[in-house]
Amino acid sequence: MSLREFLNKVQDEVKTKEEVRQEVQKDMRSATRLSKTAILMVHQERFEEAENMLREARELFARLDEISKHNPELMYTGIVDSAFQEYAEAYTFLNLVKENRFIDFEEIGVPATSYVLGLADVIGELRRRVLDLLRKGRVVEAEDCLKLMDTIYIELTGMDEAYFLVSGLRRKCDVARRIIETTRGDVTIEMRRRSLEDSIRELKKTLEEEVKVGNDKAE
Repeated sequence: MSLREFLNKVQDEVKTKEEVRQEVQKDMRSATRLSKTAILMVHQERFEEAENMLREARELFARLDEISKHNPELMYTGIVDSAFQEYAEAYTFLNLVKENRFIDFEEIGVPATSYVLGLADVIGELRRRVLDLLRKGRVVEAEDCLKLMDTIYIELTGMDEAYFLVSGLRRKCDVARRIIETTRGDVTIEMRRRSLEDSIRELKKTLEEEVKVGNDKAE
């Protein structure tokens, strides 16, 4: 076989790998989009639709798993990492809101590092849910979400070596800490406002009763 034939084989292989790489990128962009939309569905409490979208995303990851058997290098690209993180975030958020439970990375079907980074991002989604709940007057549920935010932050920052070894985790936790403190302030203000409203309402009721008693005596 001549050198030209050797190089033609190389060219064919490179071309095939590039086609596969582009297909994987397309799938991962779709998986990321589905996960983002699933998060929006969870905020609207449209859980069945969110589950359907995550099921579609999981099918794309299953196809990636098959492709990676012959092209393992494709598993270690930024777009794949991002898709796994977004999926882990959406899956975790759905289960926290719908069933109030945490699930591990094996159940979700993502790498451990993607799970941890996605979990850190859940804190931001929980803040958004807290604000939605406060607007609806569901203060107790908002407090529960704040507790979940605290739990996630405390557990992530308490992972010792992993906290420093997972790239990007410290930065995400720094952002999460500020989000939690801001959210705590929002919940506290709303609780004080509701307490004040309750006190005013109770005072008004007491005054009305006293006026009624006074009128009865006058008669």
